[in-house]
Amino acid sequence: MDEHAAPEDGLEVSHLQVAQRLAEAAEHSRRQEGRNCGGGKAILYVEDEAFVREVTCDVLRNAGYRVMPAKNAFEAMKMFALNDIDLLLSDVILPGENGHALAAKLRRESPDLSVLLVTGYGDQMSGRVEGKEELLAKPFSSEKLLERVGQLLNREGANTAANKNHVMRASAGA
Repeated sequence: MDEHAAPEDGLEVSHLQVAQRLAEAAEHSRRQEGRNCGGGKAILYVEDEAFVREVTCDVLRNAGYRVMPAKNAFEAMKMFALNDIDLLLSDVILPGENGHALAAKLRRESPDLSVLLVTGYGDQMSGRVEGKEELLAKPFSSEKLLERVGQLLNREGANTAANKNHVMRASAGA
């Protein structure tokens, strides 16, 4: 497999670069285990590459977040229906439905959902980010990931997942 494929293939950033950054992130996360900045907030993380998904989940969990991993949009929709979610963290390029489409679907159910999309094409994708979606370019450090996640989850006036999702579920049952 070519590690520098065309943008439409979703592989502009080399797998080696991602692996190196995530290994650094895991090490940093292990050093930070005593600092619980996540406060148990829930993140739905969608990434189709297992290694990237596992290491990123470790970084987020070690920072005190509850992480629900999914490998595609279909799994993510099921996880969202069963859990109270504070943040959608998703790769843009996924098999089947992409991260933008997933965010739009989840926002129809929970309009205040925070969204952080991850891409290897930061400069090319910046104009495509809509509404409340934020963008994080690959490769990223654990510090940058935790900084961006923290910013989104700690915005003044941000609703909690319990309030957002329970209101939606209550209205669906009425």
